[in-house]
Amino acid sequence: MNYVIIGNSVAAVGAIRGIRSIDPQGNITVISRERHVAYGRPLISYLLGGLITEKRMAYLPEDFYEKNRVNLLLNAEVVGVDTGRQKVTITGGDVIAYDKLLVATGGDPFVPPIEGLAGKDRIFTFTTWDDAAKLKGIADDIEKVVVIGGGLIGLKAAEGLHLLDKKITIVELADRILSAAFDRPAGRVVAKKMKANGIDVITEDTVVRIEGDGAAITGVTLKSGDFIPCDTVIVAIGVRPAAGFLKGSGVEVNRGIVVDDMMETNVKGVFAAGDVAEAKDFFSGVKNPMPIWPDAYVQGDIAGVTMAGGSKGYPGGIAMNSIELFKVSTISMGITNPVEPKEYEILTYQDLENYQYRKIVLKDGLLAGAVLVGAVDRAGIFAGLIRDRVEVSSFKDQLLTPDFGFVNLPREIRSALFAPVGKVTGADEQARAVGH
Repeated sequence: MNYVIIGNSVAAVGAIRGIRSIDPQGNITVISRERHVAYGRPLISYLLGGLITEKRMAYLPEDFYEKNRVNLLLNAEVVGVDTGRQKVTITGGDVIAYDKLLVATGGDPFVPPIEGLAGKDRIFTFTTWDDAAKLKGIADDIEKVVVIGGGLIGLKAAEGLHLLDKKITIVELADRILSAAFDRPAGRVVAKKMKANGIDVITEDTVVRIEGDGAAITGVTLKSGDFIPCDTVIVAIGVRPAAGFLKGSGVEVNRGIVVDDMMETNVKGVFAAGDVAEAKDFFSGVKNPMPIWPDAYVQGDIAGVTMAGGSKGYPGGIAMNSIELFKVSTISMGITNPVEPKEYEILTYQDLENYQYRKIVLKDGLLAGAVLVGAVDRAGIFAGLIRDRVEVSSFKDQLLTPDFGFVNLPREIRSALFAPVGKVTGADEQARAVGH
């Protein structure tokens, strides 16, 4: 059996392990357009800021690929897939045959057509090791930076640049930073901490023009008419599934590559996992991309097991984001901003002076979502309560207290949740080691 995996991040790692748990003999080829072995993407801001070295970026044992008998092709980009002949073509024209194919290519940063952007030297994105390395390489020449986008990518870029003592302004179109995961109070807590550390945060505005002479940047003009001087711009608006090479393959691509509960696409023998996939949501069953690191591993594992002839089903993804900024930890999970708030019970606690905020979202006595800012040590319990659909009405108020822990749960629920609620990845361990 010939297995081909396009992409080499966490979903690919899950797939390799999934395949080898069923089939120790089949041929596995991994094709990656990057020049690095699998690494912890959450760590690129620490690499930029100098908290870690390149030696600490890889999160797998050095012999991982050798032990799992993987043929690893780095710096090789797939340009086409022929699902009829079951072959992939890479840059240069080489063709690789497969029996089972997994697409785990993640996302490409989206750069909108901003006036004045073309021809400028210092326009960057921030999603890969090489992105961080490019910025680090010119760091001595950077003074003022505008980050377009106040989501996870933008905040991580700002964090790395702040560690290098750069002047940073974040411009976010929404009324708060981390708008996809946070509500207004949570966004205010984090923005307050960032401002206290010298980072300017502008909301409800956007960059309409990049100013400068020739290739040099002198600043940006906002929709409001304000001008912000800068010499470097980071575009961190978001990502799109990296699936352009599937054009003409017959594989269904919507907002992502559409998959079933086994991570298989509409084309038999072709699978997708991770940020590039469009899989079902845990609550609604509606399919959408779920760009979450642990979820990508789970999807990859399910795809790998299925590709090798085993059977595993996907329970559905739960949106979850975690970021620490200036020693304020934050986690959001599940439904945090309900479209129909009247259908939910929403409870909050806040202590803005100490940068603490909690929000729990309940529906029919079940925990549907939570936002934790400042005290996140017991976040795994919240994830378990959501995933196991535990009735929480009898202790819902205790969930708001910052010192809430396992001992606060009713005994019968403690027993049900005693098993681990999720795996810890190597990247998680690395992040903890540098204070994430």
